[in-house]
Amino acid sequence: MLGHPGGMSQGTEKARDFKGTMKKLFKYLSPYKISMIIVFIFAVASTIFTIVGPKILGKATTKLFEGVMNKISGNGTIDFDYIERIILILLCFYLLSLLFGYIQGWVMSGVSMKVTYKLRKDIFDKIHRMPLGYFESTNQGEVLSRITNDVDTISQTLNQSLTQIITSITTVIGVLIMMFSINWIMALVALLTVPISMLMIMGIMKYSQRYFKEQQDYLGHVNGHVEEMFGGHFIVRAFNGEKKSIDHFNKLNNRLYNSTWKSQFLSGLIMPVMNIVGNIIYVIECILGGWLAIKKTIEVGDIQAFIQYIRSFTMPISQIANISNILQQTAACAERVFEFLAEEEEIPDTSVPVKLDNIHGNVEFKHVRFGYNPDKIIINDFSAYIKPGQKVAIVGPTGAGKTTIVKLLMRFYDVNEGEILIDGHNIKEYTRSDLRSIFGMVLQDAWLSNSSIMDNIRYGRLNATEKEVIAAAKAAYVDNFVHTLPAGYNMVLNEEASNVSQGQKQLITIARAILKDPKILILDEATSSVDTRTEVLIQKAMDNLMKNRTSFIIAHRLSTIQNADLILVMNHGDIVEQGTHKELLAKGGFYANLYNSQFEEALVS
Repeated sequence: MLGHPGGMSQGTEKARDFKGTMKKLFKYLSPYKISMIIVFIFAVASTIFTIVGPKILGKATTKLFEGVMNKISGNGTIDFDYIERIILILLCFYLLSLLFGYIQGWVMSGVSMKVTYKLRKDIFDKIHRMPLGYFESTNQGEVLSRITNDVDTISQTLNQSLTQIITSITTVIGVLIMMFSINWIMALVALLTVPISMLMIMGIMKYSQRYFKEQQDYLGHVNGHVEEMFGGHFIVRAFNGEKKSIDHFNKLNNRLYNSTWKSQFLSGLIMPVMNIVGNIIYVIECILGGWLAIKKTIEVGDIQAFIQYIRSFTMPISQIANISNILQQTAACAERVFEFLAEEEEIPDTSVPVKLDNIHGNVEFKHVRFGYNPDKIIINDFSAYIKPGQKVAIVGPTGAGKTTIVKLLMRFYDVNEGEILIDGHNIKEYTRSDLRSIFGMVLQDAWLSNSSIMDNIRYGRLNATEKEVIAAAKAAYVDNFVHTLPAGYNMVLNEEASNVSQGQKQLITIARAILKDPKILILDEATSSVDTRTEVLIQKAMDNLMKNRTSFIIAHRLSTIQNADLILVMNHGDIVEQGTHKELLAKGGFYANLYNSQFEEALVS
């Protein structure tokens, strides 16, 4: 089972470089400067129209209060015409505020979706530029978490919190101006809210942020474990690994649970704390307003307006505090995304590549030295010369370096020392795309996509006609079983391709290689998953396919490579013997011992 997923830190610290991360994030917003200016202007305008409302309403309240008092004293009536005009003006202001708010929300949604789209596209493009070694040492769920969960968090922040910051700051400033215009004494008392609130909020945020970072980390770990266990659930069940898998999941899930509820609980304290502070100030202002009204230094309508402003003043402060917490969480997510985007990529292709003209298939290894870890070399001094059209078998015990040679040949990894030549040119002189277009590959582990059998075969040559696909399928004996399946060639394979047998999957991948019609073939025990009768048929098809093509066959069953033109025998990263099957048996060396041991095992079985 999994240990700690690779590629992620166990730390619970907040975003290590908040300013730098946010600066990178705003670079993604820079192409949309005009849209952001529109958002800013309309958000401010929408807020201003909302802010002036209480003061205008206060005038109507004062006029109504004066009219009631005059009527009680018998000296006048209520001026309903004035109140009606005030209400109509107020209604217009609120409608304009609604309209401007809708426009800024619509524009900001478009910007946030475009930024999200670009982030996901950059991550996906980055995946295709990453060296194979990164994915062999990093859990797939970690990468998926960055492209889904982290980017979603960034998207929500841009769509909601960014405009809320603008409106909240505008509200605080605007409300403060309106309060001072009503009464400076009451405004100064209201200002006491700010330092008290900030001290409390900063104390809460200091503890909550580290849990937000841990929450995102462990969300990635949980996703990684689930993805791995789901992909290999047959193996997990076959080896009774359910309990161990569940225990590991529970351990990760418990850490996620603890960090999530702590982060949510602490961030959730901000609003109640602000409400308490706001209510205390609210009571103080009511008492102070009543006392000032008695002294005739403030009107009743102004008190009503000021009380509304008090509510409007404390709310945006708490929103700003809450948003600042969200920004910290967003920074942690963005940092994870930018860390991935900053990962070391494959060495760039040569600027002046060799053109693929008339590839003959001559391959030469010159003193190749390689290790996945530079401190642990597994290919010591590999040299071999393969003529065009030769059928070359690479044999040896497990761990001898057979598959590694193929990975180097296709430049999934670059050699530490030495060089690999194709038709006299170092493979680094070709672009990776051109180099890999030369090869056709059939691996022991068949990979098929969640699409139809027709599309899976056509993956070998995307512009192939249906007739060409069927011809390749017949050559690989796929046509023999396709007609027994529901929908035939149009049957869609599920995500694990478990609705066809392992042998059938192997045949489909062989058909794909036949369709590609490559210059050089690589067969990694291509017939290991088929029955003996089918193996004979496939071997005939492979023999026809390998005619006039350089072919590399990684063989475990030595009986399948007896007719190879050249057999390279590897052990501990070096070629210890080479020759034909008969020549190597006659030597009575390492190959003969391997062959005889397999023959003895066959007799015993």
